[in-house]
Amino acid sequence: MSRIFVRILWGIVGVILIVDGIFCFTQPAAVLLAMSALLGVSMLLCGVVDLIIFARGRQLMFGAGGFLLDGILTVLLSLFLLFNQGFTALSLPFIFGMWLMFSGISKFVGSFDLKVLGVKGWGWFTVLGVLLAAAGFFSFLDPVAGAVTMSFLLGILLILQGITFILRAVFVPRLFR
Repeated sequence: MSRIFVRILWGIVGVILIVDGIFCFTQPAAVLLAMSALLGVSMLLCGVVDLIIFARGRQLMFGAGGFLLDGILTVLLSLFLLFNQGFTALSLPFIFGMWLMFSGISKFVGSFDLKVLGVKGWGWFTVLGVLLAAAGFFSFLDPVAGAVTMSFLLGILLILQGITFILRAVFVPRLFR
């Protein structure tokens, strides 16, 4: 798999996630009505990209197992969101928080692999991992209030995930052996 293909794929996903995040700020009422579908599709896209990158570059990349694990869990959670709309509306703050915490912890741990490899900018992944994990934790504290403010929180977190994918696109040559 070429580095250019990986860069383009991560860059496209990053831009889509940022656009989704901006939409959450501009149309909060619409987002509240379609939040589980929007989150499910966004998560499915992230998970599939991680699985594709693992499948195409596992022998060439450091830390490829993290992409596999993150991809599988993200795809499973996204399918749950997409096919259980009624239950999802009640449990969305918990599912969303669980995804954010796992994704944040995964990025936090992976950032230290980048440090060992001497990748400049590894600290950005550490910071983003901490922010994502903290946001996931805070979504568990008050699920009722979390449901009311979910569109704004979702917008912020989709933008953070988009930034993470764009950072991957920028630093991808350093991830390959």
